[in-house]
Amino acid sequence: MGAHVSVLGVRHHGPGSARAVRAELERLRPDAVLIEGPPEADALVGLAADPAMRPPVALLAHVPGEPSKAAFWPFAVFSPEWQAMTYALEAGAAVRFCDLPAAHSLAMTSGDDVPRDPIGELATAAGYDDAERWWEDLVEHRGEAGTLDVVAEAMEAVREGHAPQGVEERREAHMRKVLRKTLQDGFRTVAVVCGAWHLPAITTLPPVAEDDRVLRGMPKVKVEMTWVPWTHGRLASAAGYGAGVASPGWYDHLFAVPDRPIERWLARAAAILREEDLPVSSAHVIEAVRLAATLAVLRGRPLAGLSEVTEAVRAVLCEGDELPVGLIQRRMVVGERLGHVPDSTPMVPLQRDLRAEQRRVRLKPDAVAREHDLDLRRPLDLDRSRLLHRLGLLGVPWGTPRQARGKGTFKESWTLEWHPEFDVALIEAAPWGVTVEGAATARARDLSGAPSLADLTALVERCLLAHLPDALPHVLRAITDRAALDSDVRHLMAALPALVRAQRYGDVRGSEGLPAITASLLARICAGLSPALTGLDDDSALAMTALIDGVHTAVGLMETGPWLETLAAVARRDDLPGLVDGKVVRLLFDAGALEEDVSVRMARSMSAGHPPARAAAWMEGFLSGGGLLLVHDARLLATVDGWLTGLSAETFVDVLPLLRRTFGAFAAPERRMIGDRVRSGPVAGGPQETACDDAQAAAAVRTVLDILGLDTVGRA
Repeated sequence: MGAHVSVLGVRHHGPGSARAVRAELERLRPDAVLIEGPPEADALVGLAADPAMRPPVALLAHVPGEPSKAAFWPFAVFSPEWQAMTYALEAGAAVRFCDLPAAHSLAMTSGDDVPRDPIGELATAAGYDDAERWWEDLVEHRGEAGTLDVVAEAMEAVREGHAPQGVEERREAHMRKVLRKTLQDGFRTVAVVCGAWHLPAITTLPPVAEDDRVLRGMPKVKVEMTWVPWTHGRLASAAGYGAGVASPGWYDHLFAVPDRPIERWLARAAAILREEDLPVSSAHVIEAVRLAATLAVLRGRPLAGLSEVTEAVRAVLCEGDELPVGLIQRRMVVGERLGHVPDSTPMVPLQRDLRAEQRRVRLKPDAVAREHDLDLRRPLDLDRSRLLHRLGLLGVPWGTPRQARGKGTFKESWTLEWHPEFDVALIEAAPWGVTVEGAATARARDLSGAPSLADLTALVERCLLAHLPDALPHVLRAITDRAALDSDVRHLMAALPALVRAQRYGDVRGSEGLPAITASLLARICAGLSPALTGLDDDSALAMTALIDGVHTAVGLMETGPWLETLAAVARRDDLPGLVDGKVVRLLFDAGALEEDVSVRMARSMSAGHPPARAAAWMEGFLSGGGLLLVHDARLLATVDGWLTGLSAETFVDVLPLLRRTFGAFAAPERRMIGDRVRSGPVAGGPQETACDDAQAAAAVRTVLDILGLDTVGRA
């Protein structure tokens, strides 16, 4: 009795295809199932039967030491390949992957799988302008085993006369090679589950020599294979996944709820909207079901599809409001979900340690972005913060810092969102150590060879945030050595703020401060600032202003005396660029350390003796701290107003870009208040005096005195 081979052509992620494949396998009862995928994963198939394995998951193949050479093969519960795999494991049948080995595919530089759009061609031939809708009507909304035969006939017609080339030719040759080997091994009933496009190439086997010729001489690399968690978002075609589907959440629902899927979908949508305090009743759901069904009939569809259901949600449940429709799109249509792989899955030690750390600090990976506010005075939150900062050093940005709610160094806010690519990053970081702390420490020590002093001081801050006491001394020595050799005061100024910020964490994080290095850097900055301000062009002046601002902000957390004395000495010079001069005067004024009246200094700096461009730059530097100063000090506003109105038309046009940049940086309320002050009347050097009618004011005065509990002579 000869062997029987059945080739089941499918769409890679489709609920109808998955149900049809499952039904056909239960009918065929094969003793071997071949699945499109990398053969290196044959040893990992058994893990799919582990109860802890929860799709969506993916096979990951990577080349050790080359993180850019990695590939994923995703599976959802509604993937036909996943259903074929789990059926075979439950039935005791052999499971083998038959696609081109990852060792070859990762060694190749390029090559498309399918050079045309077969589904699009079939949809057009059937009179559909939407290939997705045609496939849903034919297969996904039916899920009958007989639809596989229809797909097979259609694909044979589309591929007629097509000669595969390149990677496609090699892939199909290897599928046939695995099929021949399976038959040689004695299996009598074999089912092959592959993409529908490849079906005609496997049903007829050419001579062995032809396939051997195609497979000869392929490049090869060493690969490692494992299972990793995947997400519905990464299954979506919008995420750039070539074999993706537009609506993984919808497809998951169709597979999980074959009985009355439209009614259950709309009821769930209503529940989500009610969670957002939107008034959605059972009557809304009933009417939405009727509308979706009516639209399907009008369009000749066997079942309402996603487009009809979405229109019903928009018109009935959301009453035309696109905002809640977007919520349903995110929560249900895509239906973001993160899979899970069992602990027995092959992992590098660093991945296992991270899993243990996640359990210890009670942070569960999730594909949905979630906000976490941490109080670093609590040991659990402090450990969470350290873990997230350590992962950041390792290139695994699971957490993204946000502006903390509240003040103080004991507060941190994060947005946590897990991406499947982080597993690749962890594998790449594995050579640094077997634990997250050890790997982050080794990575920090390696980064201490950074050429920039600012990068080194930023690394100190990161080491303190991550609590890496074994790395910190190494980084501090690197800073001391680099600072001793760096004579550029700009580099020292760029490096200081991170060191000063780092000193704040001593009490909260149990790390010692850095007073000696910080004081040494500040002393050298004070000594070298004035010479560094000579001969600056416009771009250099702008960069120096930012550096001065950064140092001033940092020094506010230290002893400010030496720094303010340095700024005061700089302010006495008359050869500074206008931008720098204005910034220095503003910093001294805000600190109460300006040696002369600010209005006098402004009037002198903006007098006719200075070129208009220099005066405009001075004003930009002075007002970069905010425009409220002009609102509350009439003398300064009068000086600016007088200077502006005294400009000629040609000069005004020349300085207009600087003026727009200056006033455009103000907050809208500040600009409005300045405009109101100017419109209210002549701007003079002080409050305007107006005549007062004592008789008219008497009634108001009596009312105020009554409120204050005083008599007409001011006695209580």
